[in-house]
Amino acid sequence: MNHQELSTIARAMVAKNKGILAADESTSTIGKRFAGIKLDSTEENRRTYREMLFSTPGAGDYISGVILYDETIRQKTKDGVPFPVYLSSHGMLPGIKVDTGAKPLAGFPGETITEGLDGLRERLAEYKNLGAKFAKWRAVIDIGSGIPTSYAIEANAAALARYAVLCQEAGIVPIVEPEVLMDGANTIERCEEVTDTTLETVFRHLFAARVYLEGIVLKPNMIVPGKKSGQKVAPEQVAAATVRVLKRRVPSAVPGIAFLSGGQSSVDATIHLGLINALGPLPWAVTFSYGRALQDNALATWSGHASSYADGQKALFKRLKLNGLASVGAYSAGMESAAA
Repeated sequence: MNHQELSTIARAMVAKNKGILAADESTSTIGKRFAGIKLDSTEENRRTYREMLFSTPGAGDYISGVILYDETIRQKTKDGVPFPVYLSSHGMLPGIKVDTGAKPLAGFPGETITEGLDGLRERLAEYKNLGAKFAKWRAVIDIGSGIPTSYAIEANAAALARYAVLCQEAGIVPIVEPEVLMDGANTIERCEEVTDTTLETVFRHLFAARVYLEGIVLKPNMIVPGKKSGQKVAPEQVAAATVRVLKRRVPSAVPGIAFLSGGQSSVDATIHLGLINALGPLPWAVTFSYGRALQDNALATWSGHASSYADGQKALFKRLKLNGLASVGAYSAGMESAAA
């Protein structure tokens, strides 16, 4: 695939009013979510849940693409249509998570390195044949006492760059996801400092690896205080700090930024996205690539009951619509109660 085709797909992933649904939870992660609604994590239950999300009426109006897991990209609708074919026919690009998870970084207690580069070229070729148009790789940077170290940031950035250039070689658009976690006791100022360093390092490695920046989508964290910090900040402060770092570190050649929710509540993630876009004009499209922040209400509403299937879809559609509005700066918190 040439550069122009990569660029076209990347721009479609961050199209106006639309964002990316992250439905790439590993089998163990979805098992934990299902445990919360007392549902067995069988392959059929996982398939049914994903179909409920993907077949939500009107979903294609607000979803540009869906990140799938290895099991999910091989599954079919109850009518026998492969999920990638179903999504494509409803205007949603199929994507695939290709990393194999964050593992302990040897010699660096408390830090991780994302694995999955071995055999990635061959796996990308298979996923391309299965219909994947884009891929995702998540690097995890934790903030704590003495961490992150510069070595951990460099190692994860180098892996992201290797992954990204392999994707582009295969004709697949890479989502580049360097996540600075919000789990710690750090202040918002510390999050801004670490995210700034992380993004600077990531783009230095992308340049060095000859990644075509017009053919990627960046999936960063927002700048928020750690959950254990007790620090209270206004949503406007989150938006201002986030835009400040992105303007400093993300080249305007990048077509779009699709934020991860990172453990924010569904409403907070939407409020912050709306305020960030209200600070425009920005040099890139800025939208969402949420997992839990889109799915939580839908999962709880459905709870594995066939009788609640349509209600689960309505819950998802509400969040999709509100985030679609936030992605163009047209959201206000008052819409939460008014949204159908």
